[in-house]
Amino acid sequence: MEGFNQLLAATVLFVGGHFLLSARPLRGELIHRIGDKAFRLVYSAIAVGAFVWMGISYGKAPTVVLWTAPAALYWVPLLVMPVAFILAVAGLTTRSPTAMGGEVLLDGSQNPAPGILRVTRHPFLWAVALWAASHILVNGYLASLIMMGGLLILSLGGMRHIDRRREDGLGSAWGPMKLTTSALPFAALASRRTSMDWKGLGWWRPALGLAAYIVFLGGHLHIFGVSPFPAGFG
Repeated sequence: MEGFNQLLAATVLFVGGHFLLSARPLRGELIHRIGDKAFRLVYSAIAVGAFVWMGISYGKAPTVVLWTAPAALYWVPLLVMPVAFILAVAGLTTRSPTAMGGEVLLDGSQNPAPGILRVTRHPFLWAVALWAASHILVNGYLASLIMMGGLLILSLGGMRHIDRRREDGLGSAWGPMKLTTSALPFAALASRRTSMDWKGLGWWRPALGLAAYIVFLGGHLHIFGVSPFPAGFG
């Protein structure tokens, strides 16, 4: 069980560290004591260190099969991951009030919700959630359930955590962002609380996301050691 204990500890540190260090009381106290810049360095160091530890532990964990996915389920990640890649690329390349330090975008001098933020104000976290959930279906291994389950909890719980922290910390300044965007993808657009900002999204973000998906799909077997396609495909 040592391999699983390492993986579980690393996952708990990675997931719990995010929630704990970003909680308003502890975050405020640490920033007061060491300063904002030093806090961000500590936060990043713990996150990166825990992520690397989690990845190494995942690779060393023994193979314990919990279930075997039917071949048809392998189409789920194949269909979901193009969306996840687009959300990830668009989220990482779009300035957002939900990001660390992003509250400066709510000063009224610029559009606080450009492009992909009209779809959801948490595009990158949704990308992680879609990746984790779709891969849990087809990876019936205990190690996969621990790591991907942890990332799924972090991404879904992180959306609510960020929204509550922003609302508590920013008060009325968060109101316009909360009312004109949604955590749930397309909810604000469907309710007509906002309209799509195609110019802010641009053509290159979806194109780059799809290109990255094709690269990862082609190299999946060589990078991760398993084929992303159902058994017997091709």
